[in-house]
Amino acid sequence: MSFADLSLHPILVNRLAELNYQQPTPIQFQSIPVILSGKDVMAGAQTGTGKTAAFALPLLHQILTYKEDLAAQPGTQHINSTPITALILVPTRELAQQVHSSIEQYAYGSAVTSVMVYGGVSIGDQIRQLANGTNILVATPGRLLDLLRKRALSLSQLTHLVFDEADRMLDMGFKDEIVEVLKRLPSTRQTLLFSATLDDRMLSFSRRLLRSPQVIEVAQRNTTASSIVERVFNVDAHRKCAILCHLIIQEGWQQSLIFSRTKQGADALVKQMKQAGVAAEAFHADLSQAVREQVLAAFKGGEVTALVATDVAARGLDINELHYVVNMELPFQVEDYVHRIGRTGRAGNTGQAITLLSVDDEPLLTKLEAFLDRRLPQQWLAGFEPDLNVIAPVTRKTTKAALKQQARKKALAASSRGKKR
Repeated sequence: MSFADLSLHPILVNRLAELNYQQPTPIQFQSIPVILSGKDVMAGAQTGTGKTAAFALPLLHQILTYKEDLAAQPGTQHINSTPITALILVPTRELAQQVHSSIEQYAYGSAVTSVMVYGGVSIGDQIRQLANGTNILVATPGRLLDLLRKRALSLSQLTHLVFDEADRMLDMGFKDEIVEVLKRLPSTRQTLLFSATLDDRMLSFSRRLLRSPQVIEVAQRNTTASSIVERVFNVDAHRKCAILCHLIIQEGWQQSLIFSRTKQGADALVKQMKQAGVAAEAFHADLSQAVREQVLAAFKGGEVTALVATDVAARGLDINELHYVVNMELPFQVEDYVHRIGRTGRAGNTGQAITLLSVDDEPLLTKLEAFLDRRLPQQWLAGFEPDLNVIAPVTRKTTKAALKQQARKKALAASSRGKKR
């Protein structure tokens, strides 16, 4: 199966050949024909599976076809050929940059234009860009609403709406903004929702967005990519930085993305790592956009070995050849574990996801393993063995009775979804 077999516009097929795209990934193979048919889509795909191209290519195909049809009609030369017909909503500025960059790559050499808008930078510059017209708008919900309220753009001719990483938008509290945006859009449109996880909450929310959608899943829910090797090191909490620096130095890691729960924790860890001789930098929302872009460029360029990030800041990061992701602590939300480790093992590459587990994390590990429906392999590293006299805390949610109840609810939910299909 080639991209030409998917009935994409010749301009796109030729451009994909120039980019050395050999054949569609599973999510592209399943999604592109459905999107081209005009149906709404709800797609679940892990990061790194090619989901951006899965929605961007059919959108570009439809815009290119529209422009050609318009040009072929006599007396239509005066009609604006660059109204916003496709809106792609994303949760963070980093993901906006990634998606916009991909669209520009695919559309290179064509007449299709795109603009991205997000908060934290001058709104005046974005207004000036929009004044020139654009076919595709990539936006974060908050900044989009700011521009709509200023009447800096019109969505009256919108025909396609895309939610990328929709689950993360809900996690970040964008539900009200999304509802407000929907009120300002034409009711007749094609809506595409892409999410790393399709849980019951997402299925419930999708009912407000989609009309008889085609549900596409390229992997079992709540699973991680098979190209990722997961390792859990048992270690005392106060030795986590030491074992991390040991692994980076002794195993010769070139690039590693390290997750910290808090911005303060990220800053403190970076300070300790620098003292140990590791080139590390923090990446979180307290840093200005300019600083974040400088840090990310230094990381991609190899000047920084370890990027210590919070979950929100890391959303949308797309780093080629990232082989190591480290959880300094397990996240409170189990879905975040799947998002975190999905930063590695992308596009067919292999990767390692390492969790540094101290006893205070054990209740979260129990919860995570119930969510994943499997055990994570644990091990000790010589010289960093944990103190076995420390006892893990027991919470109301991690008692045997509570865990049995969680497992029962999960089984019932899975059974219910099966019946609906």
